[in-house]
Amino acid sequence: MNETNVIQEEQILIRVTGQDRPGLTAEIMCILAEYDAHVLDIGQADIHATLSLGILIRTTENNSGRVMKALLFKATELGVNIGFSPVTDDEYEEWVSQQGKNRYILTIIGRQLSAANIKATTQAIAKHGMNIDTITRLTGRQSIKTQTESVRACIEFSLRGTPKNYDQMQADLMQMSQEQDIDFSLQKDNMYRRMRRLICFDMDSTLIQTECIDELAKKAGVGEQVAEITERAMRGELDFKESFKERVALLKGLDVGVMEEIAQNLPITEGVDRLMGVLKNCGYKIAILSGGFTYFGEYLQRKYGIDYVYANELEIDENNKLTGRYLGDVVDGKRKAELLKLIAQVEKVNLAQTIAVGDGANDLPMISEAGLGIAFHAKPRVRETAEQNLTKMGLDGVLYFLGFKDSYLGEAGKF
Repeated sequence: MNETNVIQEEQILIRVTGQDRPGLTAEIMCILAEYDAHVLDIGQADIHATLSLGILIRTTENNSGRVMKALLFKATELGVNIGFSPVTDDEYEEWVSQQGKNRYILTIIGRQLSAANIKATTQAIAKHGMNIDTITRLTGRQSIKTQTESVRACIEFSLRGTPKNYDQMQADLMQMSQEQDIDFSLQKDNMYRRMRRLICFDMDSTLIQTECIDELAKKAGVGEQVAEITERAMRGELDFKESFKERVALLKGLDVGVMEEIAQNLPITEGVDRLMGVLKNCGYKIAILSGGFTYFGEYLQRKYGIDYVYANELEIDENNKLTGRYLGDVVDGKRKAELLKLIAQVEKVNLAQTIAVGDGANDLPMISEAGLGIAFHAKPRVRETAEQNLTKMGLDGVLYFLGFKDSYLGEAGKF
């Protein structure tokens, strides 16, 4: 009986480092193709024109020596360093088995990111038994000679594994955020994260840097009184509906003409123009869900092409004066969460594909309900409750939590 010759194969991990140049990867792959190598895995990074390329191949034992010899000659010709490591069948299968594990994305963001910031982040990752697969810079390169406005730095870590204790990891990251003066976002890396479609914003102190009811109160001569009630309501110390009714009553007799003046001078939050431009150009549906007033929400709707506005309607008498009352139901925290779910249903969007952004206690229900809930420059109670916080920069920081890179945005942020 003739025995059939069994062709033995093995895995080799190839590592190439050195000065990058166009065509380098192609020349490496030409050699692998010549010997009919099967590529099991490949990854490449370029940091300050320095290449780091890793290729895991499977080839016959007869060809493996030829492949390595040819690559060594090519590396000398290209002026790069090359190394080889054998990978056993068992080691490879163990690596394959790890691919089914949960994956998370941890994003850190600040005006600048230091080695100390990254040290604290990576220590938190290691503490909870997770492994870093890739590290990606989302923000553009910063000039060290020219100062630019709205400086920001953002790094995204792709993690593999399951946290030993997810709640404790969130708590550790929150503590790190406060100590290191950076923001973070920890999200499960699933298909919904990559397919967000609906984003709902609070308006006052989120899209704009004021509370419209406080601006109206100043015109009515009751500014300090209303501002104190507003602040307590946003901290969650007062029932929102009751505080709203009390504040609106103090506006009685105010001429509605002042609303146009206030609208024309609304202090738009840093980053809103860029954020809205990107969201609209990328096909997101955008909603304002506000405990403020429809007049100002509709002004922003016209300015940015926002799809939905739900807020409170002030009652006006025949003399164009505010009556001190409002029409319909108050848009409070519960109603915001209901509206988020309703709009998602109308737009045929899975709730996991929704985003909610707000600052006050009345935003917590929709922040908790959304697939991604973000507390923006929020009150202490909200920061402690929300899983994602953005406090160190403008509202366009939301884009990094969604995985956008500056290099991809181009003119998308132009409104």
